[in-house]
Parts: sequence; structure tokens; C-alpha cells
Amino acid sequence: MEQVWYTAAAWVGVAFLASLISIRLGISIALIEILLGAVAGNFGTYFGSAIFQPNSWINFLAGFGSIILTFLAGAEIEPETFRKQLVPSLTIGTVAFLSPFLGCMAYAHYISGWSIQASQIAGIALSTTSMAVVYAVMVETGLNETETGKLILAACFVNDLGTVLALGLIFADYDIWLAIFAAITIITLVLLPDISRMVFAQWGGRVSEPEIKFIFLILLALGGLAVSAKSEAVLPAYLIGIVVADLFAQNKVIMFRMRSTVFALLTPFFFIKAGTLVSFSALIVGVGALVAQFGMKMITKVFAVWPTCLFFKMPPRVTNYTTCMMSTGLTFGSISALYGLNYGYITQAQYSILVAAVIGSAVIPTIIGQIFFQPREVDLRMEPEPAYNGSAEHLLHHPEE
Repeated sequence: MEQVWYTAAAWVGVAFLASLISIRLGISIALIEILLGAVAGNFGTYFGSAIFQPNSWINFLAGFGSIILTFLAGAEIEPETFRKQLVPSLTIGTVAFLSPFLGCMAYAHYISGWSIQASQIAGIALSTTSMAVVYAVMVETGLNETETGKLILAACFVNDLGTVLALGLIFADYDIWLAIFAAITIITLVLLPDISRMVFAQWGGRVSEPEIKFIFLILLALGGLAVSAKSEAVLPAYLIGIVVADLFAQNKVIMFRMRSTVFALLTPFFFIKAGTLVSFSALIVGVGALVAQFGMKMITKVFAVWPTCLFFKMPPRVTNYTTCMMSTGLTFGSISALYGLNYGYITQAQYSILVAAVIGSAVIPTIIGQIFFQPREVDLRMEPEPAYNGSAEHLLHHPEE
């Protein structure tokens, strides 16, 4: 039993170190956790330690973290904002999915010689954006409060919805469980806004946080149904976040409390676990295939998203930043690759290549976007007002005072 505590301490220690490095370098905590997870996982294995090998409870915490993070990302997409930006978000999200899905699938099948099902898995895994990484970056930089950030989050939602639908439509078993999952999800989405308002109004504001537990209950129950239907637990989390977004916009305190819980406890396990899946030895052996798959994702993403952003007259800096964010991948990419491995559609070697390419796409475009193209509007919005010094010149520049 004591080994559990040593393992937990080691993982939380890595998360704490990642926080310090992130603060020092000004790079997203999610990326630092992925990189440290890769180092810890590989060197731990090298020295004969299994402490950084994911087990059942770590998998649960990581999975639950991805569900809540996805829910919060959906809740950030306010319906009014989504309606205002419907055309650009739908267009950018759709081309960001279709281009790498078709391009990477064709490359895997016709150039790399993968089977058609393995190629479909490759296309799906490399077509994703990483809502987890993008949302974490949006919150850290403050972009989630801007129109640019909300547009990017909405486009990511459309992109990943296409990915999940492709995985479900191509590989799902069309049985009674899928019908039950679809029916209960639709009913829940219709009734949940009114039920949530009643729960928040009648029991909200208590120390025991019943409203948060209610949301957790819904997410876990639908997640279980999704897995039973051989879908993914994060899919209903997106949709639930969208339908209760108005309610959470009126209850910002609840949003902040859930966000604090997720970023402090759950997401470190998710991102560190993603890093531990990378095998340095497998990367050395398959470096050529890895570079090719990663390159195909970047090429197809950039050639689809960049001109589309320009078409909607987005400023060059915002266009470049949006392209970088839409080129990321992690959650659904890893999930899709693992799905293919579990059901025998891809081999262990193909899985290692895909996961490494997916994690590379989570790190490299995000760092480039943050360092070179982060929109200036955040810096302006977050700049503190100068203190009043009693002069007429100050009042001239700040008449509102």
C-alpha cells in the first residue's frame, strides 16, 4: 500500500517541478509536464523503476482530468459568441480536420504501405487538435477571455468533433449499446440546462459544492455509457460543456473552482502520462517514419488553416497563432492510436510512431505560437492601469477617473 503513496508523491513532485520550470521559462505548464513525463518514464524504465509507468488509478485520474478539461473547454464556448463566429469556426475547424485526415491517411497507405484500417487510424489520430493543450494555454495567457481565444476554442471543438465522429462512424459497432448511448446523450443534452439551473438555484453556494458534484455525476455516467458503446468518454463532455455554457457564464466562481481542481490535481496526471507513453528507443529506430508522419500532419494543417484564416481577414499575427494552435494534437490523437492498438488495427511499432508524432505536435507548434505569434491583445488587456498621481495630465489620458 505504501508504494501507492511513493508513486503519487513522485508524480506530484514532477508536476511541482514542471510548475517551477513553466514559471521560469514562460512556457505552458502542459508542455513542460509532457516533456518531464517523457524523461521520467524513459529513465525510470532504464533504471528498472516502474514508478512512472501508468497504472489503473493513474489512468483513471488522467482520464477524469481529460474529461473535466474538455468539459471546461466546452463551457468556455459561450453560445452567443459561437453563433457570432459560426461561419469562421465551422470552416476553420472543418478544414483543419479534413485536410490531415485525408492527407495522412493517404500517405500512410500509399507511401508507408500500412493497411487500410491502420491508415484510417493514422488519419484520425493525426487530424486532431489538442483541446486539452489549447485550453490550458488559453487560460494561462488569458486568451480564453478574448474573441480570438473563443474563436480558436470553437474551431478546436469542431475539429475534434469531426475526429470523434470519424472514429465512431468508421470503427463503431452498430449495436444496442450505441443506440442507448446516442438516445440518452440526446435526452441529457435537451434536459440538462433546465435541471442544472434548478440544482444551482436550490443547492448551490454550499461548502459541499453539490452543483460541482452534480456535473461530475453527469460526466462520469455518460462517459461510462460512451465506453460501453466503444466510443470515447470525452465526447459527451464537449457537448455537455456547450449546453451549460450560459449557466457557467453566470456562475464564474463555480468555473474557477472546477478549473483550480483540474489544473492542480488532475491535468498533471494526464499530461505526465502522455509523456510516459513516448519510448526514446522506439523513436530512434523509427525516426524516419516519425518525422514523415509528423511532417504530414504539419503540412496538411498549415496548408488548410493558414489560407482559411486569411480568407476571414484575420490579422497576420493572429492567423499564424491560430494555425499553430490548430496544428496541435494530444488527447484524441493518443486515444485514437490506443484504440487502434487495443483492437488490433495497428501494430505496437505503428502505435509508438503515431503517439510520438501526436505528442510532438502538442509541443512544437505550441512553443512556436507562444514565442513568436501570441496575439498582442492579451498583453494590452492584462496591462494594469497606472495609478492616479493627481495631475491634470493623468486625467487627460484617463478621463474616466
